[in-house]
Amino acid sequence: MNNTPLPQSHGSHVAWVDVLRIFACFLVVLAHCCDPFVGNASNDMFDFQCGAFWGSMVRPCVPLFAMISGVLLFPITGDTATFYSKRLKRILIPLVVWSLALPLMYYGYFSTGIQTSNPNIDMSTYTWQATLSKLYTFIFNFNYDTTPLWYLYMLAGIYLFMPIIGGWLNQASRKDIQLFLKLWVCSMCLPYVQMLAPFLGYEGNFGNMGILGVCDWNPYGTFYYFSGFIGYMVLAHYLVKYPLKWSWTKTLSVAGSLFLAGYAITLFGFLEIQKNFPGDAAKLEICWYFSGINVFMMTYAMFIVVQKIRIFPNPFLTKVAALTFGIYLCHFVLVQCSYDLLIGIPLAAYVKIPLIACVAFAISLALVWVLSLTRLTRKSIM
Repeated sequence: MNNTPLPQSHGSHVAWVDVLRIFACFLVVLAHCCDPFVGNASNDMFDFQCGAFWGSMVRPCVPLFAMISGVLLFPITGDTATFYSKRLKRILIPLVVWSLALPLMYYGYFSTGIQTSNPNIDMSTYTWQATLSKLYTFIFNFNYDTTPLWYLYMLAGIYLFMPIIGGWLNQASRKDIQLFLKLWVCSMCLPYVQMLAPFLGYEGNFGNMGILGVCDWNPYGTFYYFSGFIGYMVLAHYLVKYPLKWSWTKTLSVAGSLFLAGYAITLFGFLEIQKNFPGDAAKLEICWYFSGINVFMMTYAMFIVVQKIRIFPNPFLTKVAALTFGIYLCHFVLVQCSYDLLIGIPLAAYVKIPLIACVAFAISLALVWVLSLTRLTRKSIM
């Protein structure tokens, strides 16, 4: 079989990946613009529903980023040490810089005396003493100010594993990869199985409600090693190596059906859980899990449509795409600023949310462009 090669893995440029990267980045910004509205459920149910409407639609944002990494980095060539040195350096420097910069930016912003109606903000954490603590505890994990950086911690772990699974992908047959992906898709159903198990009489073990071997002393269930973001990367590699030979009619029909079904599960499931388990944050997020089967359906639909579009290289798109990593790193605090700036305008929440996202994205893009102009600051965003 004459398979399409993977030129992007060897440094050549692919225009549709630029578009996908910009699109995914904007979806991330839009997702965080929904948070204050979703967090306001106890005070304004309409705002909550608007936040749920947009927030459910943009769940493919991070999975799309993972798939982009799969497109660009598989197949892996060269030795493992070289791969680690190159990829981890590009993560660790921005992780350290923005783990320090974001808390300081938040502190400086709130030190001006600005008051916010964002229900997710705890003003008691913006004292100088609390900020100092954030400047070194990032070695353990991210904090609220650095929320988007959770992806970098995860991505570092994925990079550590990529040469291993990359070696397997280099010699795996098409059927081998399909089997891996089928098991991965099965793992995406487990959050719903775990949620429904108590209704069928399951009482857990020793107080732990995990399933398939998960308990207090073992977090690694049956499908643990076939779960998570690595599956999205393998899926992207598979779709580029074995591209779909569908017509536009079939592509749009399948993608549209998958997206609508996935979105319906995501939105109405989210609203239903809020109705039946108000205040239970752990259950509320189940339908928004990036590794949930419904989000996979939406992500797959978006990816195959963008992949099929014939896009010619454009210098402007290429430049913006190159800056999306920096936008991702800095946008969170600028979403807060944009929210405070625009929350008072007399528009419905379903209009206000994307407007805040557009403003935050534009400001973030401008900031990152300035940072890209000098070699020293460029290392923190690219």
